[in-house]
Amino acid sequence: MLQFKFSDHNIECGTDEAGRGCLAGPVTAAAIILPEGFELELLNDSKQLSEKIREKLKPLIESKAVCFSVTHLEPKIIDQINILNASINAMQQCITKLLPIPHYIIVDGNRFKPINDIPYSTIIKGDSKYMSIAAASVLAKTHRDEYMNRIHEEFPMYNWKQNKGYPTIEHREAIRKYGTTKYHRMSFRLLPEQLKLDF
Repeated sequence: MLQFKFSDHNIECGTDEAGRGCLAGPVTAAAIILPEGFELELLNDSKQLSEKIREKLKPLIESKAVCFSVTHLEPKIIDQINILNASINAMQQCITKLLPIPHYIIVDGNRFKPINDIPYSTIIKGDSKYMSIAAASVLAKTHRDEYMNRIHEEFPMYNWKQNKGYPTIEHREAIRKYGTTKYHRMSFRLLPEQLKLDF
């Protein structure tokens, strides 16, 4: 059973990201503030939900939210600052777009950096414990999937519509055959036999 809030603060936001382990495409974050009394059947950690249910939940979450925001951070930035920093940066950007300004932030996972002096807590498996993090996880995943479906049209040979940029055998075979695109993360190990470079 998901809990509504973690803190005693009036305005609490939840944040999460999607796409950290992908070889291509952005890392996408969402942040959301839910209204008092919010209830939504089927809401859970997005990884526990089918694509069909996530797509059904997305407009319901967006219409019921007090406010929400979504941020995509491109592969170029991921390569510059690394995926952990990019994930945190994307979540921070989302939080700065929220109105009203949250009084407290709850973050899925165990890493975050302060933003605008707002107190926060990191919660491991927070997306299966708190409604706002679960809602943020659904928005991050569905918005990222939409992005990958769009760029699939540009480079259909990688089948991003299906694999969403994750390191599937099919995706890696396509990289081996066709090389990389502007959407690939060049700092990632794109092929299994690739040597890790020491910078």
